Amino acid sequence: MRKTLLSIMLLPLLATWVAAQPQFGEQPKLVVGIVVDQMRWDYLSRYYDKFTDDGFRRLIDGGYSCDNCLINYVPTVTAIGHTSVYTGTTPAFHGICGNNFYIDGRKTYCTTDTTVDVVGTDNREKGAMSPRNMLSTTIGDQLRLHTDFTSKVIGVSYKDRGAILPAGHSATAAYWLDLKNRQFITSTYYMKELPTWAVEQNKLLKKNEVFKRVGKDIGLYPECGAITTDMAIAALKGEQLGRGQQTDMLCVSYSQTDVIGHKWATRGEHTDGAYLQLDRDLARLLSALDEQVGKGNYLLFLTADHGGAHNFQYMQDHGMPAGKWPDPDMRKGVEQAISKRFGNTRPVVAAEMDYRYFLDRKAIAEQQLDYEQVKAVAIEHLRQQPHVCFVVDFERAAQQSLPAIIRDRALMGYHYRRSGDILVVTEPGYYTFGHYSSPVGTTHGEWNPYDAHIPLLFYGWKVNHGATSREVHITDIAPTVCQMLHIQQPNACVGEAIVEVTKD
Repeated sequence: MRKTLLSIMLLPLLATWVAAQPQFGEQPKLVVGIVVDQMRWDYLSRYYDKFTDDGFRRLIDGGYSCDNCLINYVPTVTAIGHTSVYTGTTPAFHGICGNNFYIDGRKTYCTTDTTVDVVGTDNREKGAMSPRNMLSTTIGDQLRLHTDFTSKVIGVSYKDRGAILPAGHSATAAYWLDLKNRQFITSTYYMKELPTWAVEQNKLLKKNEVFKRVGKDIGLYPECGAITTDMAIAALKGEQLGRGQQTDMLCVSYSQTDVIGHKWATRGEHTDGAYLQLDRDLARLLSALDEQVGKGNYLLFLTADHGGAHNFQYMQDHGMPAGKWPDPDMRKGVEQAISKRFGNTRPVVAAEMDYRYFLDRKAIAEQQLDYEQVKAVAIEHLRQQPHVCFVVDFERAAQQSLPAIIRDRALMGYHYRRSGDILVVTEPGYYTFGHYSSPVGTTHGEWNPYDAHIPLLFYGWKVNHGATSREVHITDIAPTVCQMLHIQQPNACVGEAIVEVTKD
């Protein structure tokens, strides 16, 4: 009798749980991925009371929030973050090891492709782009494979890397801004000419008064997010996304928040204005999705590619440890230490990027130096420098005496032919001060929570309202979406599906 009563009592709960689970054959009409560049997780609570009901608060109050989503590799930079969100893996496997990195000794921008031509511009430097440097598939690639390439997958962003890498290898299209010509452009990797709806959208963009006035500096203005939203909505309607027989995908990356963060850091009117404007832009995008696809018919997630540190002077002014780590001076010191030890006359450090040192193996060999000895001298010199916690020999990270969190994230961020040789881990609050940052701005790249703790919200189709404090990772997003769609994970995926998203 007790078992019978218990079964009767559990039936409504079971029915609710089953209803929340995507069944085989069930799919949303559209998947929407949103990445907000340099958005710290705590911005959700910092601005919550200032957000409108129709933007971020709609996602928070009606969706599912993963409150402890961490980036599980280093360095934490834009191109890597966008790629990891959509591939479910890390640089060790997808090969996008920075915005710029070296491939077998050749300096490479993450999306540069000299085999393609520009479309919609005469600016070849900005337009000759593709995802070919990415070694793994994305959510969109798996969706296209699953539907025999009948699904449409489109990427839109201010930054080329924010549009190209999320959309994947087999994307229908990717569009990004050419700041010089004030137009959204693409490359022949995707098409020979812009579609009519994109041409018409560019005509409207030419009339944008803010863009006319500030030109290439548009990224410093919150209105840049509005421009990205306009293009995303134009793509949604122009391509009739979510209106066909198969599930489509729209990947939208908001980049003005990163540009503004580098210029003005995490506090003040500029950053406040950027996120309140973004909130309004999200409301417009959600309204367009409701109109075009229908409430409950699209699955949406929102996350970030990385966070950002508080400005070091701001921290010092409030009695907290922080400071500038002078990486150009460090590189010079490394060269001097090696030259003093071996007597070489030519430099042997090809570059310092994102806390990593790339040794020039060709220059080392031509001067008849021993690579391992050169590397050992460089490591020992760096260990003696102020505000350095650890210096990691990438090839031997598994054998070094390192905290597990440093060892594991270094290994997941390391690709033998692309990531360099040495990783420097600075003290908390100390960061490199390069061309990206102003004296009152900030940057990112390290393992610390300010760089690695990011928002993750799911909303819409088959998503329950709720939250979890369980640790999840940026690499868990792709397998979660793929499981809900009942399609195979990207081919180098290392993440695990976040099952709570669709559970009661």
